[in-house]
Amino acid sequence: MVGKVVTVNKKARHDYHILETYEAGIALTGTEVKSLRAGRANLQDSFARVENAELFLYNMHISPYDQGNRFNHEPKRTRKLLMHKKEILRLLGKSREKGLALIPLKVYFNDRGKAKVELALARGKKVYDKREDMAARDAKREMERALRGKM
Repeated sequence: MVGKVVTVNKKARHDYHILETYEAGIALTGTEVKSLRAGRANLQDSFARVENAELFLYNMHISPYDQGNRFNHEPKRTRKLLMHKKEILRLLGKSREKGLALIPLKVYFNDRGKAKVELALARGKKVYDKREDMAARDAKREMERALRGKM
């Protein structure tokens, strides 16, 4: 269950074909949690990678907490993602396929107050795929506009 959504990676669905999604916990420090609860995070250009049978998230920016003083965290540090070993090894096998990447789609707090990341196994889109998606979206918008005018 998704509780409070902190941030969404809007560009991910534009740049990638989403094949599968997974939920992973994220290991955070105290000031990172406080900053996330304030909604100060960014997933732009972030990605996940499996290293030594562990899952890590790179380039996720969590702004420093205002009242954090010397205990504040590094904004773009590498963060460990928490999943079962079997799931991580399955992701490792799938992400080694040609052209597949692990991309975070959103960060949220679940019903129990735990920070979670929704990861996607994704394949990069070509430029013509992006153009097709934009054309389909425009056509749908035009149809809705025409139907709204008839009522």
